Amino acid sequence: MSDHPIRPSSTIWTELADQPFSLSWVDAGGVPTRSLQAGNGPETIVFLHGTSGHLEAFIRNIRPHAEKYTVHAIDMLGHGYTGKPDFPYEIPKYRDHLVAYLDAVGVEKAHIGGESLGGWVGGRLAIDDPDRVASLQLLCAGGTVANPEVMERIRTSTRRAVETDDIELTRKRMRLLMADPVNATEELVAVRHEIYHRPDFVAGIGNLLSLQDMETRLRNILNPEDLAQITVPTLIVWGRNNPFGDVPEASAMHDHIPGSELVLLDDCGHWPQHEQAEKYNQISLDFLAKHPVR
Repeated sequence: MSDHPIRPSSTIWTELADQPFSLSWVDAGGVPTRSLQAGNGPETIVFLHGTSGHLEAFIRNIRPHAEKYTVHAIDMLGHGYTGKPDFPYEIPKYRDHLVAYLDAVGVEKAHIGGESLGGWVGGRLAIDDPDRVASLQLLCAGGTVANPEVMERIRTSTRRAVETDDIELTRKRMRLLMADPVNATEELVAVRHEIYHRPDFVAGIGNLLSLQDMETRLRNILNPEDLAQITVPTLIVWGRNNPFGDVPEASAMHDHIPGSELVLLDDCGHWPQHEQAEKYNQISLDFLAKHPVR
């Protein structure tokens, strides 16, 4: 693992300054998809962010993983700088976009590291097409419960930050994710504020938030029977201070996914890969080493 320490004061540039990487757009089934790629290892890991997020959610994880793996971090369908087709973004649409991305970059089978919404999508792919998934990491993953209070918090805080040109609302939305607000760096706030106020993002916010509608969420949810169908090696990483899901939610995932591993992190909210980056990176690399592509 890299001896490059993760510091709260690090910037996107200092994290990547001496790491060869590319930032480009990949045509994934007709959707231009922003993609950061680094490393040239024989196996690939794809990182997927959460609702209203973007690939910068994994900026503290690129370098350590790129030492042994080919790393892809993408803006998912309708998110970040990726294309925003005009339809509600339900889980099968995200899954299909991910598969189109893997096809476009020539990856037959990948490790998937999904945070929040990204874990939900990764889990769906592991159920529907396990031959494409070498291993699965569920980082404070969503999609197994429908909590009206949490859904309203996500919907309201995101809409207010998107529809009002006040960076303080974006700052509050970012700090909501973190156990310690220092991890919602001003650089991340600035990146998200810029994305939130792009005309195409504002126009598509209803499509992006469709999973916060109860009827829509319930037809996309991963129930215990679904989780029991996940046969790929699975690691669940959860923050004990996660504002969008308590520890019993993670424990239930662990109970229902055969052979899964569960790691709980102290002083951690909804972004374990960012808030506890050094711990997470080591946990992830140890897990990946145990489960090579077959």
